[in-house]
This record gives sequence, structure tokens and C-alpha cells, in this order.
Amino acid sequence: MTSPLFARPQPDEYGPFYAGYVARVPEGDVLDLLARQSEDTQALLGALPPDRAAHRYEPGKWSVTEVAGHLCDAERVFSYRALCFARGDQTPLPGFDETAYVPMAAFDRRGLADVLAELRCLRQSTLFLFRGLDEAAGLRRGVANGSPMTTRAAAYVIAGHERHHLEVLKNRYGIGAR
Repeated sequence: MTSPLFARPQPDEYGPFYAGYVARVPEGDVLDLLARQSEDTQALLGALPPDRAAHRYEPGKWSVTEVAGHLCDAERVFSYRALCFARGDQTPLPGFDETAYVPMAAFDRRGLADVLAELRCLRQSTLFLFRGLDEAAGLRRGVANGSPMTTRAAAYVIAGHERHHLEVLKNRYGIGAR
């Protein structure tokens, strides 16, 4: 059973842009999903040879390594938002432009194994954050990118965002496709 802290957020707990991500999260304990998802992502991408890690499904699109790096950036941003909201910080938080972040990060230079190690650590940190919260902290609200969001909604956005990109990796990049 899902605790009230991590019950599915209501639509007024996140901006309309995030509705698709929240909708991708299946029923159940989102923290368990986040833990399993981390292992699934590591298994899916961890064995790719370097030529597949550098693959882009068309010119101008991100490489597989850049997609993994984007997952790192997004997890870091959304978990920071969750931290601020949980702690009652009412400072409006900015959005972030992933199309500007990814090229500046030079993820391909680092290599997929290094980026995946970072992603694993980030997810562990995110789980420690969420597992340490009480119900009141999970329901606290803040503003990010001009929209309201609760702490618990951030957990769903993190999970749904990664699910979205895993679907793209499978459908457009042919990663894990059978």
C-alpha cells in the first residue's frame, strides 16, 4: 500500500507540462518504482558497447550517453526542487533548458559508464531524500518554472521523466528492442 506521503499527486500539485510524466507512473509505491527503475536503467544501458552509446537516431538528436546525462541533470534539478519544497523554502525556482545543458556537459567525452555511475548515485541520493520525509514535507508546495509543485509530485515527475526517456531509447534508438 502506498503511504499518503507518496500517494499519486492531484493535478493541482504540478504544472500541466508535467502531467504526461505523472501519468506514466503506474499505481503502487513510487519509491519502490524509483529503486527498481534505477536497476532497470543500469541493466538496459550498462552493457552497451561504445559505438552504441554514441548512437543518435538522427542527426542533431542526443546520443544514448547524452540521454543518460540528461537524466542526471533532470534528477538533480527535480530532487533539488523537492528538497526546497520539503524544507518550506518559498523561493521561486527557475526552470532549466535541457537543450542548453546537454551540449555544455560534454557527456560523450566522459563515456556512458561514467555517466551511468553518476545516475546510480543520484538515484540513491534521491531515494534517501524522499525516504527521510514525513507526510507534511511530502505535501509542501513550492513554485518551479512558474508552476506550483508539491514535494511528492517531484517524485512522480522524476519517475515519469525517466520512463519517458527509456521509451524513447527503446522505440527510437532500438535499445533493448527485440
